[in-house]
Amino acid sequence: MRFVAYDEQGVSGLAVAASDGGYRGLRTDDPGFPGALPALIVAGQGALQDAADRLLRQGRPVDLDAVTVLPPLPAPGKIICVGLNYVDHSLESGFQPPPVPTIFLRVASTLVGHGAPILRPTVSEQLDYEGEMVAVIGKAGRHIPAERALDHVIGYSVFNEGSVRDWQSKGPQWTLGKNFDSTGGFGPAFVTADELPPGGKGLRIETRLNGRVVQSASTDDMIFDVPAIIAFVTQAMTLQPGDIIVSGTPAGVGMARKPQLFMKPGDVCEVELERVGLLRNPIRAEIPA
Repeated sequence: MRFVAYDEQGVSGLAVAASDGGYRGLRTDDPGFPGALPALIVAGQGALQDAADRLLRQGRPVDLDAVTVLPPLPAPGKIICVGLNYVDHSLESGFQPPPVPTIFLRVASTLVGHGAPILRPTVSEQLDYEGEMVAVIGKAGRHIPAERALDHVIGYSVFNEGSVRDWQSKGPQWTLGKNFDSTGGFGPAFVTADELPPGGKGLRIETRLNGRVVQSASTDDMIFDVPAIIAFVTQAMTLQPGDIIVSGTPAGVGMARKPQLFMKPGDVCEVELERVGLLRNPIRAEIPA
């Protein structure tokens, strides 16, 4: 199942891919609206299936080009990111491949949906792209062994983890450089795990800046796959339904290029993940308040 959250004239809605290749859905003001995607994920796979089959596919056609596409999950409880998770990217960043996953967190104010602008901040010109696969948690757990980790993943999406490089390197922590407002593209679709290979393995991921391919790899190339990440993280914290794991970016980031290549106002950045979708965001300059 493929779901898209949207806003139409100030009213939110949820759509699902239909058999005709389009989308059908309901808004919150329609009778029978099944609830927003975060609540359906908490309720589980059965609730998603019921919402798709019994309600959303009986709704009105939804033209995604005529509505505002929202992040699939607007405010995840945890946005867990993995750095240096492809060998070539680790090396181009000046690090040896790490022995354990490199974990950092993002906050929800960084998220923007498909088609919405990623903002280059006023204080930096070093806004970099990072195309990544997202795993969405559907079942709570702590101390989850890797062999059972995929039981806790309910679906997948796409992320452009915009990084402000000079702020990322201002100190030993990456936090500020990874958490500027409106720098994280997320979406457009949430695709349930049953539609994809286990763990999202073997999927082609590609980032394009103004049509030029700047990153291209397979999720098979990740140093730590989704089960390994979950097993590692849950030694420390409980994962909850609706938490997301942004699983790392391949080589080709702008910071490592010669000359360096950063996103600037007027650019368009696309991240495409095979069988999951294409995330497109224009780049705009932040307008100070």
